[in-house]
Amino acid sequence: MSRRNKVALFVIILLGLGIFGYSLRDVKLGILIHDFAHIHIGWLLVAIGCMLLYFGLEGAVVKIFVDRRMGHYSWKSALRIPLIEQLFNGITPMASGGQPAQLIAMLQSGIDGGRASSILLMKFVVYQAMIVLNFLVALLIGFHYMVAKMSYLSLFVVFGFVIHFGVIVGLLLVMFWPKFTKRAVRIIATPLKFFVSSQWLTENIEKLDVKIDLFYEESVYIVGQWRLMLGVAAVTFLQLMVYYLVPYFIMNALGYTHSNIVMVTCLHILIVMVISIFPIPGGSGGAEYSFTVLFSSFITNNSKLVLAIVLWRLLTYYFGILLGLGALAIKPDKVQHHTKLEKEA
Repeated sequence: MSRRNKVALFVIILLGLGIFGYSLRDVKLGILIHDFAHIHIGWLLVAIGCMLLYFGLEGAVVKIFVDRRMGHYSWKSALRIPLIEQLFNGITPMASGGQPAQLIAMLQSGIDGGRASSILLMKFVVYQAMIVLNFLVALLIGFHYMVAKMSYLSLFVVFGFVIHFGVIVGLLLVMFWPKFTKRAVRIIATPLKFFVSSQWLTENIEKLDVKIDLFYEESVYIVGQWRLMLGVAAVTFLQLMVYYLVPYFIMNALGYTHSNIVMVTCLHILIVMVISIFPIPGGSGGAEYSFTVLFSSFITNNSKLVLAIVLWRLLTYYFGILLGLGALAIKPDKVQHHTKLEKEA
């Protein structure tokens, strides 16, 4: 982990502490301690289990893709990928660091860069598609409530949807239109002519062309495996659902056991859409504000509302960062390619 990332992590922790401190400004410490002491541990463990299952299912998606295309990929290495993604998503603006960090982690396992990029982008496309699908359902159920509570927040939701949909279209162009990708690379590389030699630039563009062709071939192969894609989509849908259920189980842990599970889940989906467009890492500030506005009607006790926010952020944001730090310290296993497995057999 670079010095810059360590500084970013430190700043994120300080920012989080500052936001939590600000949220507690009108809450008496004695009441907060009392509410915390009376948390239903069973429901809280279910919420924690949802997050662990969320990470595990994403690891399963990585393993499914790599096992099918390359060879045996250990669970240790597969589970390491989403945890590292959580760490670098959490400390970079707009979650921009997660994809490069995953790529580096897969390269450490001996997976070719072109194939690793194809697998990660295909995983990302499926993930984004399931987010959009869930969002459309949530929009039908919970959007009217959001408009009634805070009309301008609905604009962020719609904007977030447009961004996610645009990302899917852009990625599909990169994956299945190699001429477009090569043309884009040359346009982006044009300013480099002023800083590097023409020979060096030409050689590296040619190398990238080879990687792009390999990337295209891998993408076409993976999409052609429709059973594989349906399985990955199903696992990803389940992954997102257990994540979206976390606030419901937190509310149960705080004694609000008669909440509407469908409405709570839909509102969480909408909140996640809002968070995704905040440039601050983890959507800090915007996440807590959105949660307060939308869930204040369900959690009427101010102390318990603040406690719910703290537990929600700890589980859905800081928990992943903590596990990601642990994953960085674990040395991955090398992927066992199909040819090697056949020789051993």
